[in-house]
Amino acid sequence: MRLGGTVAGAYAGPAEWERLLIDSKFRAVTAPFSCRTPRDTVDAYCEIAKKHDVLIAEVGVWKNLFDPDPVAAAAAMAYAKGQLALADDLGIACCVNIAGTAGSAGWDGADESNYTKETYDRIVSSVREILDEVRPKRAWYCLEPMPWMVPDGPDEYLKLIRDVDRPMFGAHMDFVNMINSPRRYLCADAFIEECFAKLGPYIKSTHIKDSHMDRMRLTTVLTECSPGEGELNFAKVLRSIERHLPADAPVLLEHMETFEEYRVAYEAVASAAAAAGIAI
Repeated sequence: MRLGGTVAGAYAGPAEWERLLIDSKFRAVTAPFSCRTPRDTVDAYCEIAKKHDVLIAEVGVWKNLFDPDPVAAAAAMAYAKGQLALADDLGIACCVNIAGTAGSAGWDGADESNYTKETYDRIVSSVREILDEVRPKRAWYCLEPMPWMVPDGPDEYLKLIRDVDRPMFGAHMDFVNMINSPRRYLCADAFIEECFAKLGPYIKSTHIKDSHMDRMRLTTVLTECSPGEGELNFAKVLRSIERHLPADAPVLLEHMETFEEYRVAYEAVASAAAAAGIAI
């Protein structure tokens, strides 16, 4: 597998990004550009990644297609299509977003409406619209699972894949986001294996992080954290990835703020991989 993440730190362009990339040791990264970036700059980043045998694994959308403001929602849809078209043009396999919410708690917020039939139908329709307009050949549009938003489990993801019914709708794996109950946390080894076993054929990129549950507080408090700060067994996580995904599958750290935080997280996963005899 290719372990990596987002290249963090201050950089003003490709040359400074290259120095940070080398220091990061990453073998896969999120795209440091978008469909709004000048093409010559995009090409420069791609050449740097290629020179260092680093895979640009994801083009992110991270916009709310169901924003209550129709102008914002339309802009988000246009951006999603632009990002997928860019990913396809560059041969980046995964263009990833979340499903979206019509609620008022934020672009990725928890809301009762996230689980209505109307919202589910909108998810299916929006994914189809993006894919049918862009018609990608080399990039898959994927939805990152969320704790409180469809898809929030492997079976729900499989159902969504069937209902969307488009060959270039893939899966994005974030098992920690789906550890959204005490049962899944306490039985995390089996749950993570289930996620990869069921979704493996569709997975285009994976996020890797840790999970912590406060066992002394009621009712339930689950917290995402950096690898090594929670209780997940990373040797078993990495074996699940190795068992079900291609040898060069991208596995990306996320949600750290600084270069140093990414370095510590990278070393935690790399150490677990070395102890388990797994190549990264």
